[in-house]
Amino acid sequence: MTAEIPFLARLREGDATAYETLVRSHGPRMLSLTRRLLRNEADARDALQEAFLSAFKAIARFQGDSQLSTWLHRIALNAALQRLRTRKRLAEESIEELLPAFLEDGHHARHPPEWLAPADALLERREVREIVRTAIDRLPEGYRTVLLLRDIEALDTAAVAELLQITENLVKVRLHRARQALRTLLEPCFRRGNY
Repeated sequence: MTAEIPFLARLREGDATAYETLVRSHGPRMLSLTRRLLRNEADARDALQEAFLSAFKAIARFQGDSQLSTWLHRIALNAALQRLRTRKRLAEESIEELLPAFLEDGHHARHPPEWLAPADALLERREVREIVRTAIDRLPEGYRTVLLLRDIEALDTAAVAELLQITENLVKVRLHRARQALRTLLEPCFRRGNY
């Protein structure tokens, strides 16, 4: 963080070259985040622009308690979530059909088939990552957002609850259901014999 101090001073002084460096070095990761959450290129770019404007206005208040990249990432996340909140809500499809069914005794009504390889080994392959991204995009927004924030962005449950303005228990329920639904969506691709 000590290497950031002279750079921060330049930003606080309004140095145009420092701002350009900031945008070039942090913009791609921030845009990737807003794209994942918003699933719309124009909205993602608008959220990124809003995030940088917010950061530029608040740079004098940045204390340096965290890395600059972490601070910027949080601002981009907030900008994307704000867009999600204000976006006209579309009717979401039900997640129920993607969840496993259980018998009265608590056992699976249909046992999930085994995958050919562990999930983490499969994710190392590019085509598999694309299949997973597409499946995540099929999840209803509320579930997809929680899954992205917890499993992709690695935020803790309390942080996700605060950002989404929901309870921690609801975050846990949505995450569990999103993971189950994702497994159902991925099952045809990765069951033994298919991959």
